[in-house]
Amino acid sequence: MSGSTGARGYERFEGVAGEFTSESEPWWPEPRRARSGAPNVIVMLIDDLGFSDLGPFGSEIDTPHIDGLADDGWVFTNYRTAPMCSPARAALLTGLNPHRAGFGFVAHIDPGYPGFSCELPEAAPTLAESLRAGGYATFMVGKWHLTLESRLHDGADRSTWPLQRGFDRYFGSMDGFTSLHHPHRLVQDNSVVDVREYPDGFFLTDELTDRAIGMIDDLRVNEPDKPFFLYYAHTSVHGPIQAKDVDIEKYRGRYEAGWNRMREERFARQQERGIVPPHAELPAEALADGDAIPAWDDLPEEDRRLFARHMEVYAAAVDEIDQSVGRLLERLDRSGERDNTIVIIASDNGGTAEGGPTGTRSYFAQFGSHGGMPAGWVTDVPRDVDDIGGPRLFGQYPTGWARVSNTPFRSFKATTYEGGVHAPLVISWPDAPMPGGLREQFVFVSDLAPTVLELCGVPALEERHGRSALDMDGGSIVEVLADAAADGREAQYFECVGRRALVDGPWKALSTVPPTRDDGPEGGVWELYNLAADPTETVDLAHAHPEVVTALAARWHEEAWRNTVFPLDDQGALFRLRPDTEEPLSAPVDLVPFRPPLERFRSAKLTVLRSFAIEVDIETAADSAGVIVAHGDQGGGYLLAIDHGAPLLVYNAYGRMHRARGEALTVGAHRIVVSVDELPDLRWNLTVDVDGVQGARIDGVPMLIGMSPFTGISVGYDFGGPVDWELHAQHRSYPFRGGELRRVRYLPGARSPHDATVLREVGRAVLAVAD
Repeated sequence: MSGSTGARGYERFEGVAGEFTSESEPWWPEPRRARSGAPNVIVMLIDDLGFSDLGPFGSEIDTPHIDGLADDGWVFTNYRTAPMCSPARAALLTGLNPHRAGFGFVAHIDPGYPGFSCELPEAAPTLAESLRAGGYATFMVGKWHLTLESRLHDGADRSTWPLQRGFDRYFGSMDGFTSLHHPHRLVQDNSVVDVREYPDGFFLTDELTDRAIGMIDDLRVNEPDKPFFLYYAHTSVHGPIQAKDVDIEKYRGRYEAGWNRMREERFARQQERGIVPPHAELPAEALADGDAIPAWDDLPEEDRRLFARHMEVYAAAVDEIDQSVGRLLERLDRSGERDNTIVIIASDNGGTAEGGPTGTRSYFAQFGSHGGMPAGWVTDVPRDVDDIGGPRLFGQYPTGWARVSNTPFRSFKATTYEGGVHAPLVISWPDAPMPGGLREQFVFVSDLAPTVLELCGVPALEERHGRSALDMDGGSIVEVLADAAADGREAQYFECVGRRALVDGPWKALSTVPPTRDDGPEGGVWELYNLAADPTETVDLAHAHPEVVTALAARWHEEAWRNTVFPLDDQGALFRLRPDTEEPLSAPVDLVPFRPPLERFRSAKLTVLRSFAIEVDIETAADSAGVIVAHGDQGGGYLLAIDHGAPLLVYNAYGRMHRARGEALTVGAHRIVVSVDELPDLRWNLTVDVDGVQGARIDGVPMLIGMSPFTGISVGYDFGGPVDWELHAQHRSYPFRGGELRRVRYLPGARSPHDATVLREVGRAVLAVAD
């Protein structure tokens, strides 16, 4: 598998690259040799990291390597990004504003509008494509999240995968997040990594760093002088928040003082370091989500211990990110390349409040559900506090700690308050011809691509696939690096699920809810802040300056039209509307034993928000044992196995285990049918029939919804994160043996009345026009 073969039209290749030829030519220009001494570039993007979570921005978390980069480089106090991750990533790689880059939301919707296509435009060269054309080797490790989830499966069009968007090599998770201990699916270049189970001690952050260093090593053996671009997109600290035991132990007891005091201490350090101006005020409880965050000292001791553990794990995960920086820098120091390597470290959006007021040990019980849950729905299945951060549960820290992460700002990821969009940015380049220091200019994420290109002396590609390249929205900030008094960006629009904002000079207007039809797209209720005087948005000046509000709302409307922001998601339609080309993904399917798991989204189309059945034709022997089919992981899932000679049905309800065992099987051929039938209030009954006779049964369990089951369907073994930890402790992946799995067939049933999806008859029509 190689980028060169992919460039010639092959999505997958196994063999010797020199043994075939192709008459087709690559669409990009022949690479030009990079100018002598061109710098290497490392862009490290951290997922869901708050403004104050790194040492240079006031954190108590140990980040000595990032601290060192900041000491000798540039620290940006007024950097803003998109309110969510995919939009930020698209803007970073293209230099376009998020909606023009196709990502008005994360890559889990497909309503059919240009600003929400969740695919990078064909006419938008990525930073990797331009740098590769300029003579750079281009590498990526980590989270991609820039491909429609319906195009992540093994039979999908790969035109939006990393290798097809400019990277020579890739290793990581194509999805929005994954478990760090047992990743649900890893991709190397264009192919899923075929691994039955992960070794003890496997940890994804370490693996990503190993792979990144290996890519550099492989390049240097063969091309000692060729500059490289490494895009390292961490899966940490997105939920589920996990870390290694040794790093968690380092922070044990560090957060017993609670979130109120920690927030005040971070704020004091920020003002002392000049990260926040002296006149800034820490927003009071009424403004800073105080209704959702209890005072720490009022909490029972048991809650304080639970909540402190969540933050210990989060701190350990941030520490591990810093360790990855240290390992990369050490590699560059050994080869003498550190001084001529540009390192950029940023967050993709603000810290997230998705853990809720109490946090959760059952991440998928509430994540991605988009709607109210039935009475009695448990969003935090109680388990041992010390298991938080480890492989046995999927956790997310409480809102109180998210507010600490976003110190000194209001609100969280997915909002257009500063807490959602104001993020840390550090740039380091020891060989730079200009000194570093604090920079207070307004910089937006789309400014990074043109900046890197200018620093590297590489022009942006003028066309892609024969089409003129879209003009970048971002502008280079090289002058800002050179001169602390240079002008920064003046204005920028923001939008997320109908929440709107515009920064224009010192003014910021924002609206927290979408306008109604009667309001019009620039109408509704707007707030107004003077960020020069009030950077933390504590005093709403809308009533004092209605003329400014009117002008900024009109300016937002103009920017929205220019950037394909419309339609606004005022009724949740963007989540409901999907193309009819997805319908075949819900067709019955026969699965092959012992292959890599069926991809997550493909698996979900067979099971989520619907009844379904699994038909198994099996030949058993006296010693038959092992997993027949498994779907999910410690975040939730189900499993059918032959154990002690009998069918074993396991259901993991977001951490609460249910098990049922049938009668012992006779030697010979059997038809086993697992029926999963929907009940009211998002519940399921599960039954196992053997040769037409009902056996094991589990009744009335919470339905797995949203992003659960997260790990896809595996046949003949339980891949990755196990559904049943006790079974895993005894048998690991428990591969089936002693018989033959002749057929495993999934039969999707009727969709749930809770499934609001509307398949629009546009997808096939678009394909027909393209043909």
